[in-house]
Amino acid sequence: MANSGRGTIGSEAKESITERLSRIDDLYFPLKEQPSAAADPSHRKSLLLRLLSTDAAVFLERYGSKLSLHELNQFDVLNDDYEINWHLNHIRSIVNPTEEVKKSTSAKIKNRRLAYMDKLTLDGHYFSEDAMREREPYLHHLYVGKFQDLSGRSMMRPGERWSETLMRRSEEAILVQKIRGEQQRWGVAESDWVGNERQEQEEENEEMEEVEGESDTEVIVEKEAMEESRAEEPEEESLSSAEMQDRMNQFTYIMQQKFLTGEDHEHLDYSKIDCNETLDDHWTKEANQDAEEKYFDDI
Repeated sequence: MANSGRGTIGSEAKESITERLSRIDDLYFPLKEQPSAAADPSHRKSLLLRLLSTDAAVFLERYGSKLSLHELNQFDVLNDDYEINWHLNHIRSIVNPTEEVKKSTSAKIKNRRLAYMDKLTLDGHYFSEDAMREREPYLHHLYVGKFQDLSGRSMMRPGERWSETLMRRSEEAILVQKIRGEQQRWGVAESDWVGNERQEQEEENEEMEEVEGESDTEVIVEKEAMEESRAEEPEEESLSSAEMQDRMNQFTYIMQQKFLTGEDHEHLDYSKIDCNETLDDHWTKEANQDAEEKYFDDI
């Protein structure tokens, strides 16, 4: 389509715009133009200049997001063309959005993340306890882990190969070190660091082995002393299953909020979520379902 309208973009502006774009190495070109575009910037510039002169609408569609506001303003002389005007308004809403557009975009992103979170929850992995603990080991420890038996995490699981058990134990050791590092950073007393229970159990086993080599009388005395010592130690706080579930729910809620506010960028590519228009279908289906339920309730 040839440019329509009463105005034309000045030759100086065309030269400036195409000259700058031609120096962008990863600039998009149609497949048939790629061989000559790959040659050097002068070939790229000639291709860009020809497209800008013959079809400004397509030029804006392909390269509008790469233009500065000043460069976009050069196209205003063509804005009586509906297609060009649509592209200009769309690009400006992205490059320099109004407050209304910002609010609309923010709401759209929030809804898309909520829809994606629903998918992750149904999938059952991302918000599983093990996966969340791997992402935030210390937070898990504060809410849930300190009430659990840590030794159970190193035991072989049904159907698990020995190599898998060893790998999981290695990963568990790394998580424990991360938790201890956070405890140290927050000034937690060393006696309360996670993992001490296992070390104490190992030391106790060694003591018991030493006791077995002594006389019967000495064994009785030693065992009674060890039992009295354990009796004097304060018991670990224990929670009911309902209390544990409540704490797990709190931990999960915090992890979900971290996802929604964009704090999981190390684990997810948010651009693929925030720009995914198909996620809008989730709310369309929900709205239709709500409308259908309301219709039958009113009958």
